Amino acid sequence: MAWHVDDQLFEAYQDGRLDPSRVMAVDAHLQACADCRGAVPVDAAWLDRSWDGVLDRLQTPKPRVVPGHRLQLLAATPALRWSWLVATVAVLTFGVVAAYAGDAQASLLWFLIFAPVLPVLAVATAYGPPFDPMHEITSMTPAAGPALVLWRSTAVVGVSMAMGMVAAALLPGPGWYAVAWLLPAFLLCVSSLALATVMALPLAAGLLAAVWLVTVGGVSAAGAAVPSAVFGPAAQAGYLLAAAVAATVLTRRRRRLDPGESR
Repeated sequence: MAWHVDDQLFEAYQDGRLDPSRVMAVDAHLQACADCRGAVPVDAAWLDRSWDGVLDRLQTPKPRVVPGHRLQLLAATPALRWSWLVATVAVLTFGVVAAYAGDAQASLLWFLIFAPVLPVLAVATAYGPPFDPMHEITSMTPAAGPALVLWRSTAVVGVSMAMGMVAAALLPGPGWYAVAWLLPAFLLCVSSLALATVMALPLAAGLLAAVWLVTVGGVSAAGAAVPSAVFGPAAQAGYLLAAAVAATVLTRRRRRLDPGESR
């Protein structure tokens, strides 16, 4: 071979001062040139320790609460993308700022009305052809179907409700406002999944969200006090009972919980 790596280039290579293209050139030369390859200093003890560490990591992996293949499927959930998270944060931030800047009572009421809808929208975009660009591929895998829908829904509901609780804790007014919307949100999410056993998940979630908004609007139009009528103790007990019924329906019909074309 007519060309060899000189001492100056070798030193820069070992110190990590070369740009990527020159590093690739030196690597390629070392693979083909035995003389230059033999000039590379080798710390046998360091190599042994490195390989031992790699083997320990591979042979004794850290235990995970969620299996690795489930984590990969959750990471691919459309509703976990930054665009949706940023939009949710923006909506909640606007609600908190409006509660302090304007009519606090009216702003709190609007927050309580719309906060339960955010987790439902997250569930609607967690699975299905309209929102998941990988749905055709995902639906053909053994992990598709009810299990994947429930895993993804749990992930997005947890994220959206956690952000909602942080925003609710920052609101002025009675402390119960911070949790008054949680049971309605839970009911809407579970009911969306139960209704998805007979129709597409986005349609089920959109239908229930519309029913919620229309119902609350009707209560307000009738002149009733929305906080007490919609979020009071009696209403909360009703939400809990209805959520239990929806969970029972979902459990019994869970095999039909697949809003894809394969159902």
